[in-house]
Amino acid sequence: MKLPKSVNNRLSMTGAIVAFISLMFILFFFTLSIFYQQGSSYLGLFTYIILPAFLILGLILIPVGMVLKMRRMKLGVEPLEGKPWIIDFADKRHRNATIIFSIGTVILVFLTGIGSYEAFNYSESVKFCGTTCHKVMEPEHTAYQNSEHANVRCVECHVGEGAGWYVKSKLSGLRQVWAVTTNSYTHPIETPIKNLRPARETCERCHWPEKFYSHKLVSEKHYLSDSANTVWNIDLRLKVAASHSALGNTAGIHWHINPNIKIEYIDPADDRETLPWVKSTNSLTGETTIYQDSETPITDSAMRVAVPRTMDCMDCHTRPSHKYRSPSVFVDNAIAAGEISPTLPMIKKVAMDILTPPWDNRQIAHDTIRKYVENYYKVTYPVIFANRKPDIDKAIDGMIAGYSKNIFPEMKATWEAYPDHIGHMEAGGCFRCHNGKHTSSTGKTISHDCDLCHNIMTQGTPGSEEIAPFNGALAFKHPFGDESWKEMACTECHKKLY
Repeated sequence: MKLPKSVNNRLSMTGAIVAFISLMFILFFFTLSIFYQQGSSYLGLFTYIILPAFLILGLILIPVGMVLKMRRMKLGVEPLEGKPWIIDFADKRHRNATIIFSIGTVILVFLTGIGSYEAFNYSESVKFCGTTCHKVMEPEHTAYQNSEHANVRCVECHVGEGAGWYVKSKLSGLRQVWAVTTNSYTHPIETPIKNLRPARETCERCHWPEKFYSHKLVSEKHYLSDSANTVWNIDLRLKVAASHSALGNTAGIHWHINPNIKIEYIDPADDRETLPWVKSTNSLTGETTIYQDSETPITDSAMRVAVPRTMDCMDCHTRPSHKYRSPSVFVDNAIAAGEISPTLPMIKKVAMDILTPPWDNRQIAHDTIRKYVENYYKVTYPVIFANRKPDIDKAIDGMIAGYSKNIFPEMKATWEAYPDHIGHMEAGGCFRCHNGKHTSSTGKTISHDCDLCHNIMTQGTPGSEEIAPFNGALAFKHPFGDESWKEMACTECHKKLY
């Protein structure tokens, strides 16, 4: 087939070769992923992003090489043949070139449309978000897979609808790619507190705040760190909203997002952990109350530069999809699920002792856990070690499995780095405001009463639990009989222990 002489140059030929090879690889990988259901995040990355870039580069090199050769021909560097800038369909070479260009353009536009659509879908997929930068995003991806929102795509919350947020997320993605490439990202990855999308555009698309949410019964099973791994059950009635549907969010936990109530706070440290200034505004009555922490009030300098934040879902539900559980929680869950036998003496305490210290490497952590537990039973309970080695091995596997889902030493991602403020056991949670220390100028205090949010229905060991009377509640009883909890926050003990 005859083509214009200008095609015969190294740059155009190189471009054609690059484009052809890229196209063949794209078709091969695409076929592999469609018909054989094979692939990974990296296969998609090459199929829809990297190889198409090389294809386009190769196609661009073809006309660039032709233009450069024609320029050399006009300058006399190479012999000039014919009239290179005139398309003459009577010339067979021009007809062939035009036909090839036209067919190639149609095919390229078609493939570009498909490729762009697939590239968009791929870049919006959970696989792309969670596994492309495996080391960096492994903690978040693992926690996400074990969350209540595991069937909700990452982009539904992190990108959402609208061109503005899409462009913003992609620009942020370029910055993140640069950070990964230059190894300049933080360990752990910082929670984007300031740049999170508003809760009304994410959470409230599914969780409609005006919809009545009735009280919720929560049953918890704990194991004490004693020889018998004593079971301690507690059943709570969470007062999510008011007691009757007609009252809506006028009471209960979700009172904080009542449309007629506006809660604002100032966070000088910019981490939402310590909230010394809180303002409540009732739009129906016009009542406004400002509370300040009587022990650590906000300073005048901090107050002058502060910008109050309006409270929303994310101020309490801080880890709705990426929750890192503490050893105390995931070990209790493993025992309850039968992954760790509760009949192994002291197994809860052994687990807590070995799962608490930090390590820099996951494999070292796994090996240390296994060695520590085996040595403990070999020395302390030699008969049990000899007769129940399979149970001990299973318990070790349960500890390692819980560790692998919740603690990531390479990225320093743990429950401490990412506190969950639902509750008040291991993070400030409710007690950031409801600590009995926030008072107004008129003497009003943000209540410290636990019964505002929940009632204890049952508590204690199986067979001897205390049971609340119908529609009543129990006073909290500490499993170890300690009364000091009444004068302190739960985190003062539980955060240190776990």
